[in-house]
Amino acid sequence: MTAMETLTKADLAQHLMDRLQLGKKDADLLVNTFLESVVQSLRVGEGVELRGFGSFRLRDRKARQGRNPRSGENIQVPPKRVVYFKLGKELRSKLIEE
Repeated sequence: MTAMETLTKADLAQHLMDRLQLGKKDADLLVNTFLESVVQSLRVGEGVELRGFGSFRLRDRKARQGRNPRSGENIQVPPKRVVYFKLGKELRSKLIEE
C-alpha cells in the first residue's frame, strides 16, 4: 500500500480471512462487530482504549464565529461533539521507526 492509498473495511476483512483463515461472512462480521462496539461506546459517552494502538475520546467544541468561504459572510458555528484519536506509545514508536 502506498502513502496515498486507504485501508478499507473490505481490506480489513480480507486480512482477517487470510490471517485467520476465516470465511468472508465471518471476517465481515468481526470487522462490523468491532466497529459497532466502538461507535456504541462513543455514543454513550465512553472512551475506547486499545492498548499500544491508541484511544478514541469525545471532545466538546464550543460555538464560534466562522466565515462562509464563498460569500465571505460571518456565520455562527454551533457547538458540537467530535471524536478525537490519540496515538498509543507503541504505535507511535512503530511509525517513527519506519
